[in-house]
Amino acid sequence: MKVTFRMLALGAALCATSSMAQTKWDLASAYPPGNFHTQNLTQFVGDVDKATGGKLKITLHSNASLFKAPEIKRAVQTGGAQMGEILLANFQNEWQIFGADGVPFLADSYESSEKLYRVQKPVMEKKLGEQGMMLLYSVPWPPQGIYSKKPLASAADLKGSKWRAYSPATARIAELVGAQPVTVQAAELSQAMATGVVESYMSSGSTGFDTKTYEHIKNWYDTQAWLPKNAVLVSKKAFDALDKSTQDAVLKAGRDAETRGWEMSKKTNTESLDNLRKNGMNILKPSAQLTADLKKAGDTLLAEWIKNAGAEGQALVDAYRK
Repeated sequence: MKVTFRMLALGAALCATSSMAQTKWDLASAYPPGNFHTQNLTQFVGDVDKATGGKLKITLHSNASLFKAPEIKRAVQTGGAQMGEILLANFQNEWQIFGADGVPFLADSYESSEKLYRVQKPVMEKKLGEQGMMLLYSVPWPPQGIYSKKPLASAADLKGSKWRAYSPATARIAELVGAQPVTVQAAELSQAMATGVVESYMSSGSTGFDTKTYEHIKNWYDTQAWLPKNAVLVSKKAFDALDKSTQDAVLKAGRDAETRGWEMSKKTNTESLDNLRKNGMNILKPSAQLTADLKKAGDTLLAEWIKNAGAEGQALVDAYRK
């Protein structure tokens, strides 16, 4: 009986140790489960689980179910979540470099976006490190175009339109073209269009399909304006508490997610535009006048961005343009 008791006690102790060894993290995201960013996160979570043998369990909270988009960065900083995915351009007012990829026509292709990321990444890693976080990986949205209820021959046709603003750059574009900026996050966009709060906005084909924009707006102009990036952040405190093998697993899964995510973005761009067409969206090439108007707005925004970003911003643009 003594032996049996000892074995039971040993078994209980082993179970307790095993339970204590498992670490649980929360990962906050603002996008729906079907979005390619979220699908990429889902695979990342599975890769970490497999590589660590279940030692690190990450729970993904999509569609702003844990924190709204503007709250996610702060949540990771303060320990409300161990990980979070943010749209970098949303935080330009905090630090201008976060919004570099949201400057219209600065980087307007996957190739140029990747080049911008290479010069943006080291300074972002330093900044986030000072804020107690790590940049795990970053993936761009497909190129941005304009959704509009009415046809657009020039930027003047946007005057007075209720324009969705989700970042400083999109709000400033509204001012430059005379539209009425309305702050609406991705999770609220469908409702905003259904109730007439939004009549036009700039975003990718992916967002348009996710939110069923084709039910309310029928025109998308392929302006190739910019490719804003999402970034996946990790609490440094939470990461440092992991053992070395688990840290390595997280970093590898992050590298894989970044490589995979860029390819998913390219594929999604093609598929989303095809799906929008099938659902009645007019995919249109912008007129020469609309292109010229937007380029003028882009030049204004870049000049303003460099002025606000100072020497740090100028150095980044110079390095990118080399």
